[in-house]
Amino acid sequence: MILKRITPPFLRYALLAAALFIGLALIFVLSVYFGAWGKVPDKKSLAEYQHSRASEIYTADSVLIGKYYLTDRQPVSYHNIPKQLINALIAVEDERFYEHSGIDYKSLLRVAVKTVLMQNKASGGGSTISQQLAKNLYPRSRTGKFYLTVDKIKEMIVATRLEEIYTKEEVLMHYLNTVSFGDNTFGIESASLKFFSKGSNKLKIEEAAVLIGMLKATYTYNPRVFPKNSIQRRNLVLNSMEERGFIKAGENDSLKVLPLTINYRDYDHNHGLAPYFREEVRKQVLNWCKKQNEQGNSYNIYTSGLKIYTTLDYKMQVLAEEAMKTHMKSLQKSFEKSYGQSAPWLTDKELIFKTVKKSTAYKNLIQQGLNEQQALDSLQKKKVMTVTSWEGDKELEISSIDSIKHYMKFLNTGSISIDPTTGSVKTWIGGIEYKVFKYDHISQSRRQVGSTFKPIVYTAALESGIEPCTYFSAEEVAYKNLEGWSPSNSGNKEETYMNYSMKQALSNSVNTVAVKVLERTGIENVLEQAVKMGITEDLPELPSLALGTGEIGIEEMAGAYASYVNHGKPVAPILISSINNYKDSILDTFSPTISKVQAFSEENRQIMLEYMKATINEGTGSRIRNIYGLKNDIAGKTGTTQNNKDAWFVALTPKLVHVTWVGLDNHEIGFKNTSLGQGASAALPIFAIWMQKLNRDASYNYITRARFIKPDAAVLSMLECEPVKRDGFFKRLFKNPKKKKTKKFKQ
Repeated sequence: MILKRITPPFLRYALLAAALFIGLALIFVLSVYFGAWGKVPDKKSLAEYQHSRASEIYTADSVLIGKYYLTDRQPVSYHNIPKQLINALIAVEDERFYEHSGIDYKSLLRVAVKTVLMQNKASGGGSTISQQLAKNLYPRSRTGKFYLTVDKIKEMIVATRLEEIYTKEEVLMHYLNTVSFGDNTFGIESASLKFFSKGSNKLKIEEAAVLIGMLKATYTYNPRVFPKNSIQRRNLVLNSMEERGFIKAGENDSLKVLPLTINYRDYDHNHGLAPYFREEVRKQVLNWCKKQNEQGNSYNIYTSGLKIYTTLDYKMQVLAEEAMKTHMKSLQKSFEKSYGQSAPWLTDKELIFKTVKKSTAYKNLIQQGLNEQQALDSLQKKKVMTVTSWEGDKELEISSIDSIKHYMKFLNTGSISIDPTTGSVKTWIGGIEYKVFKYDHISQSRRQVGSTFKPIVYTAALESGIEPCTYFSAEEVAYKNLEGWSPSNSGNKEETYMNYSMKQALSNSVNTVAVKVLERTGIENVLEQAVKMGITEDLPELPSLALGTGEIGIEEMAGAYASYVNHGKPVAPILISSINNYKDSILDTFSPTISKVQAFSEENRQIMLEYMKATINEGTGSRIRNIYGLKNDIAGKTGTTQNNKDAWFVALTPKLVHVTWVGLDNHEIGFKNTSLGQGASAALPIFAIWMQKLNRDASYNYITRARFIKPDAAVLSMLECEPVKRDGFFKRLFKNPKKKKTKKFKQ
């Protein structure tokens, strides 16, 4: 009534309308506060909030090589965030941060005046760092102006609660640990590692300005995608820092003329160092988490921030990948040239059709209800596709069938290097390109091992009592009880009258002798010897076992060969040394698995090592010396399987065991000829090029300059025999070199 008597009608109605608006607004704010439009986090939940943390994988020399995450986030403490980064953030995002209690009413009033009265769309948002933190912790999930208003009010409420719970420093820390930098990267530490390959505590002022500048628009100001935009934004941040007194004018002028220099490292699963190794580690850690959780713990590889320390040697792996790429690129070119236009991936319609039917693209079309012809017709339609080659990725207008044919021709590889005394994996290459070929030829593949199995045969022979200087005829024999099976030797050398010592036969990989050594030793004894040396695969109980027809994994081969430089004891390759929590406290350690008993005697170990040294010095692996010029102490064995499908090389040094396989994923395609596809040509160079690189790096002198212990005098005496003996006159007289000898194989 008083209002009615003292005010004009229009003013009275305006005041009533204003009061009504304020009352409704207050009711609306209270409804949000009490959760009518969704629960508002209370102080307790805010105090207990835990960020999900990416797990990190490190090499043995503590180099970060990968992460496992749902969101790439690596929280850091306030003390590890440099002052210049904090200053840059406050300068451009919240200049009155230390003056308000979560809400900057001056900024809100400025935004309201400019937006509502002046219709200025570039007025800014007015949100404080605390409000932005609230939004980061509880992202908006609804759209529309009404819900935007609700969310804004919620964020203001949460911001004031955050400021009551945390100190200003803690608010800054939480904000910088949660803010998005795009590309599924969250937090300043992950962004710093991604764009500059360094921890945030090592950022320079200009680098900090680049990252803080990204917060305005993570894509537009991405320094990798839009470097010019990034420089402009960086300089704006630096100007703001000067205006707020954080840097001096002269310093700002110097910083703004600096070029943009980033060192980008994308921690995705397809790129980066050792992707096959990282995937195998992921599988092992997943299994570890499962066992831990069954025991009542709670670990998640994607969110728990585990620190996984591996046995991998960073620089060795870099050099190994370089060596692999150098050789495989050259070998692929020679391989394709050897086939020319008659290549099976171009001309063998049956093989191509079979490969197409195995493809994911074909299977998906069949699952969609298409019949065989419809699926093939669909796969023949041309479109622009990106294909991988050794010259780089190319965009071509081709069909899916053309793409399948393109990838059919690629040679692949798998190689591993381990410490023979512990089994610690130093290098791991599961294939030529993880982005395209996901199949890991170390952990997943089982291929015929060819002549690399022969040392196990010869070891069993020595263990059974056969003297080291025993001679075996190299004459080819057709075994009547094996359907006339007649193993032969490579080359055209006339060997009917030749008898080789075991050392000569093994170092030159003589097939006919290997079968005869197996025959005298006994298949059962050889199989038992393989088990003693750590081979767990089921091997064929056939005479062809001597020629490596058994299928064995690369890991097992490495562990078995390790026994020759580890006092006769095989080892199991190990990838992980420890798993720590995000505070770097040890949760679990992993010990090597080393056989408790010797697989063979010390005497026979020394003898076998001498045999395999001869392989490198004068036998099938001699190109190590005469082509690659390596003078290191090396023993080893080459291997080639039937029809040149698989090429192998095993190298032994006093400190390392290295195993390499090269072939095609499609077992129906082999090398065109033995000169290209034998182990010495296809597999050995990967090791040789790698060892050349190690020789040039003085930090690896402890490996490259290591020497084998000199054999005992008794062992050297046992090996004093002529490498080859020719049949005497009368024996030659009764042999017909043109007629193949026949006999029964003694089972």
